[in-house]
Amino acid sequence: MTSTMMTDAMMADAVTGQSAGSAPASSPRLTADERRRQLIECALDIAERGGVAAVTVRAIAREAGISLGMVHYCFSSKEALLTEMAERLVLELSTASQMVLAAVGEAPQEHGRAGLRDLVRIGLDAMWSIVAANPNRRLLTYEIATHALRLRAVGSAAAGAVVGEQYRMMDSEVTAFLGECASRTGMVWAEPVERIAHRSLSIIDGLVLRWLVDRDHEAIAVELGEVANAIAAKAVES
Repeated sequence: MTSTMMTDAMMADAVTGQSAGSAPASSPRLTADERRRQLIECALDIAERGGVAAVTVRAIAREAGISLGMVHYCFSSKEALLTEMAERLVLELSTASQMVLAAVGEAPQEHGRAGLRDLVRIGLDAMWSIVAANPNRRLLTYEIATHALRLRAVGSAAAGAVVGEQYRMMDSEVTAFLGECASRTGMVWAEPVERIAHRSLSIIDGLVLRWLVDRDHEAIAVELGEVANAIAAKAVES
């Protein structure tokens, strides 16, 4: 039987040397992969409420209703856990990007720079609705990214790779979004779209962080409009 099919009962044997029947009755029997996914979600929930510092083995075990030993069995270190938490957030960001593309795909067909600006604004509004619906989750992405960069600075290549992948993925998703907007409106980008995507993401990152500080909804609405205008100004009719 492969390690991915190992159940909680088998993990309990490995951790404690006890028989399968000694596992807590309240703890559902999951495969190793299922248990790891559950613990990552528990860790994210804890971090969302109290920050990365609140993520401890004891807190995760309490949240999941399992033993300390089983948490240690699934994750060799807090660094390994934080790396997988970051990977989960990358997947969430990718899902959010697909929702933005879907919102643009459902918009009425428009043409010219005004149409391009409107489509970009629709995408920005769709993105913003995700941020505003769960600001603590967005705050957590910044916190984990910063923590991963600190780990990279002291030699953790894995942590640095994850945060690098996060931004490469966002660059790719925004590039695809801008390409779709231009295609639907009969416009072409006057400079490499990858450069526009990178610059736009940098601006939006700053706007999101500032909003997390002051929660000024009126200001962010104006600023997103200005970003849409600036992006549309980089295109010409094909």
